[in-house]
Amino acid sequence: MTEGFLRKGAVALVTGASSGIGAGIARALALEGLRVIGAARNKEKLQELAHRVGPAMLPFSLDVTKAGQVEGLPANLPEDLRQIDILVNAAGHDVGGRRPFDAMSPQEIAAIIETNVIGAMAVTRALLPGMLERNRGHVVMIGSTSGRETYAGGSIYAPSKFALRAFTDCLRKDYGHTNLRFTDIQPGLTRTNFAATRLYGNKTAGARYYDAAAQVLEVEDVVTATLFALKLPPHACAAQILLTPTREA
Repeated sequence: MTEGFLRKGAVALVTGASSGIGAGIARALALEGLRVIGAARNKEKLQELAHRVGPAMLPFSLDVTKAGQVEGLPANLPEDLRQIDILVNAAGHDVGGRRPFDAMSPQEIAAIIETNVIGAMAVTRALLPGMLERNRGHVVMIGSTSGRETYAGGSIYAPSKFALRAFTDCLRKDYGHTNLRFTDIQPGLTRTNFAATRLYGNKTAGARYYDAAAQVLEVEDVVTATLFALKLPPHACAAQILLTPTREA
């Protein structure tokens, strides 16, 4: 293992860890020998993942849209897990998306922005002071190719990922005089429960969405890209990683 940010015994906090990409990253970091705080709203799924991963993972109930919960970080964590070395912001959704803008309710619009943008910013803001004090840390955003190219039906989700890409870029420039690193992972179409969740839990329609594509990424592909960024020596930063299926048409 490369000595640096991804070292045995280091502490990582992963949001959105109850399923999909977040769960895959949390599990992989635990296998790398890190102590992992898997944070998400779904307590039951977190417990199931922690049972599979073992004692290296602490399931931690967290709703990134609730200011009271986020502002309590890291004080609400066990004392030996408060010095976060790695933050992976993987919480995100597009519930009600893939529709024209006027077809989406104000509540659906707000929920996407609050989770994808404000939530990621809030968690980063809560943990950044500790990283700056120690002059050590790596913040990884799970963005999307939707943060580079717009598409019909993406009037809220795409801007949320554009914002996340700009946020990450600004952080890297704000703290370019420190040892902190900031990475935006931008996966293309990845087979998870994301599409079904967007369709209010319709698993059949969600599966059809992925099956209609020429090729899709798998969670492990995004995990591999994330580990690559984390394993780089401390003097090198993968600012952005654009990851797409080989066949897209």
